[in-house]
Amino acid sequence: MGESNLSGIYRRYIACLNKQDWSQLGDFVGGDVRYNGERIGLSGYREMLERDFREIPDLRFEIRLLICEPPHIASRLHFDCTPIGTFLGLPVQGKRVKFAENVFYEFGGDKIQQVWSVIDKSAIESQL
Repeated sequence: MGESNLSGIYRRYIACLNKQDWSQLGDFVGGDVRYNGERIGLSGYREMLERDFREIPDLRFEIRLLICEPPHIASRLHFDCTPIGTFLGLPVQGKRVKFAENVFYEFGGDKIQQVWSVIDKSAIESQL
């Protein structure tokens, strides 16, 4: 798969997340997807995202940096949101916070098979 095609798929995946169009998630994520080394499958991945949107009603994924080297994507995502309770073990309680996530994806064909994610928790801590 070419770099521009994989980049386009990833951008459509992020748009799917922002629309919370869970019926289309399987178009982008493989059935046996692994997240930070653990096999959670498509249903577990969807549950994780749905929980994120429940806990952060104004959640929006914004791509700040995107590097594509098929079959991998590296992305720095930016968030400016208000988690309603505890987030990453921190008592955010509705306070607006800004932070980044560095995330790496491995694609198999046109679907995400593995995700490695690191959220900048210290950025959130410094705002509380």
